[in-house]
Amino acid sequence: MRRWVVWLQVALMAFGLAACGDKKPVVSESFVFGTRVEVQVAEDVPEAQVRAAVAKVLAEFDRMHRTYHAWQPSELTQLNDALAAGQRLHVSREMAALLIEAQGFSRASDGLFDPGIGRLIALWGFHADSYIAKLPDPVAIKSWLNTHPSIAQLKIDADETGAWVSGSNRQVALDFGGSLKGTALDRAAAILREAAIRNALINIGGNVMALGTRYGAPWRVAIQAPRYAGPLAVLELRDGEATGTSGDYQRYFEVDGQRYPHLLNPRTGYPAPGVQSVTIVVDGPDAGVRSDVLTKPLFISGAQWMAIAQRLQQPSVLHVAEDGTVSVTANLADRLKFQPHDGKLPDIRRISP
Repeated sequence: MRRWVVWLQVALMAFGLAACGDKKPVVSESFVFGTRVEVQVAEDVPEAQVRAAVAKVLAEFDRMHRTYHAWQPSELTQLNDALAAGQRLHVSREMAALLIEAQGFSRASDGLFDPGIGRLIALWGFHADSYIAKLPDPVAIKSWLNTHPSIAQLKIDADETGAWVSGSNRQVALDFGGSLKGTALDRAAAILREAAIRNALINIGGNVMALGTRYGAPWRVAIQAPRYAGPLAVLELRDGEATGTSGDYQRYFEVDGQRYPHLLNPRTGYPAPGVQSVTIVVDGPDAGVRSDVLTKPLFISGAQWMAIAQRLQQPSVLHVAEDGTVSVTANLADRLKFQPHDGKLPDIRRISP
């Protein structure tokens, strides 16, 4: 319920911010990837054409959700079962491409982003639709750490129809929760463009991509404040840009007043401390998946986030520390309109790369 309320607040803010002028976009909604999805289309074409294109987008989202579900029976769980049994499995070209891409992101982030930590995610209870406020056994965490599971340990042998996948570590279990929404943004953009839809806003639970404009005006989206209901800032997204946020305020539980979010550090086995949220803006090829993936190493790295941002060549970052300190890189600062809360604007630290 909390996740639904937060999403609804963000969705309403995004729609309200864009609602200027007489024309209104055609809006479609669904529930997939465990969150609400909204597609707004601002195109002067018949509504039936818009609805047909968006229906293809939502159907693709549903297919991806079912194919790569991490704990309900899926093609991904079949692969995880094979890896656990020490067997190799033939996978589709799509699956192979996702694995190779994820290995690349893992190398680039020095392992801070690693979809091979599915067993750790399950130990923390995040392979569920609702979370129990209970800490995992420290012995189990230590045992997992001692095996050093990583997606880097997978061997992917491509052939004409896909690839054979095997692993040297039976503790590797895959979870694409840190990238799949971003991949879906890129798929949605491709489907809409193929249908001659050039102006749209795609929102998957706060991961957002903009195509074109809203009838000539920029698409405007709100960035959720991590500790109160309402926007921290408003951003105008340009054509082809995507924005993503990783935060500790949606998927988490509390024990003895301590918050434990789902963003786990593969090096320690525990949730990353010291950060409330990280938001980035990216453009160019694969903007969707990069906007989703790259927030994770920035969040997990804590106080070292700026060094990781430079390593990942990510210059547009909004960072909210555990104590509420708001930092923003110089090139993004001028694009954000920070919003008051209780009559006050936040204190902003402007960071030069």
